[in-house]
Amino acid sequence: MSADLIIVLTAVLVAIPCALLGTLLVLRQMSMMGDAISHAVLPGIVIAFFISESLGALTSLIGAGVFGLLTAVLVEALRNTGRVKEDSSIGIVFTALFALGVFLVSKFAREVHLDLNHVLYGEIAFAPLNALIVGGVDLGPRSLWAMGLVTTLTVGMILLLYKELKIATFDPGLAAAVGLSPVLVHYLLMGAVSVATVGAFDSVGAIVVVAFLIVPPATAYLLTEHLSRMMALAVLLGAGSAVAGYYLAAVLDVAIAGMMAVVAGGIFMLALLFSPSRGLIATLRRQRRNRRSFARGLLLAKLAGLGDRTTEEELANHLGWAGDDLSKALRGASRAGLISRSGVGVVVLTKEGQATAHRVAESNAAAR
Repeated sequence: MSADLIIVLTAVLVAIPCALLGTLLVLRQMSMMGDAISHAVLPGIVIAFFISESLGALTSLIGAGVFGLLTAVLVEALRNTGRVKEDSSIGIVFTALFALGVFLVSKFAREVHLDLNHVLYGEIAFAPLNALIVGGVDLGPRSLWAMGLVTTLTVGMILLLYKELKIATFDPGLAAAVGLSPVLVHYLLMGAVSVATVGAFDSVGAIVVVAFLIVPPATAYLLTEHLSRMMALAVLLGAGSAVAGYYLAAVLDVAIAGMMAVVAGGIFMLALLFSPSRGLIATLRRQRRNRRSFARGLLLAKLAGLGDRTTEEELANHLGWAGDDLSKALRGASRAGLISRSGVGVVVLTKEGQATAHRVAESNAAAR
């Protein structure tokens, strides 16, 4: 297997679990849990070194995984006090644990080359070089085995607990009412996020993991409202960003992880602008249509109140609108067949305009 294929396949295997779990985090408004875990696992690495006196990958990952799960538990416990919000609890916990890790390193392991860059923050370009050797047999790149296992476990959990995860995410009250524990589901999800992020950090580095955990799911959120489609779309976007980012990095001779994150961010910006339902352009168009519709309804209601027939000058005086605003509203109402205009500035409601004005009046009365 070529080095290029190993790097791309590793990135895709990172994108799949991150996209699946990240979708649930985005919907739960906990997108920064991945970034929080990346900082909070430092004391777990230090303590694992103290116990085993080894900087081996397995030992470090176990220690990091334990503290990753502990991060989720502490965040949830702090949030449940009702004194702080979710985002604040995430910030408090990960800064406190990261500070604890820094203290342990500076106090007890000054002479040991022990930090996140050395132990946990991998580099995807080195994925083909780190082989998994068991009993003297080279089984191939360690990153493929690690992320293949993580991906398999994540996909299996999503398929097995899809209904439970969906109910607990959208309606925890209903989940509790039908006998499902939202807290248990939450911790299962956070445990999966911890395992996925810690395993991926060692394989490809923090930039790719945090980017894939947040950006593709956030992009999919802009494009669809169905959970299954959102997950599938997030996976496709993450995998596409990985492949496109790698080959663009090769062409431009830039950092692979950074380019993958840039591609994912670029796709997000396109979705943010052009999403048919939630994009900025679609939102601006809806707001413009709503303003026109409101102005037209107000115009028709006022015209009906003046006896279905009046001059443009009288309308302007009663509505208090500027000349341009009134002209735009009159042109729109005329094109819609709601009014007719004579050459001497007289405005007359048509039958359709009278019916529309009546509906507007009834709607306003019901709203009161």
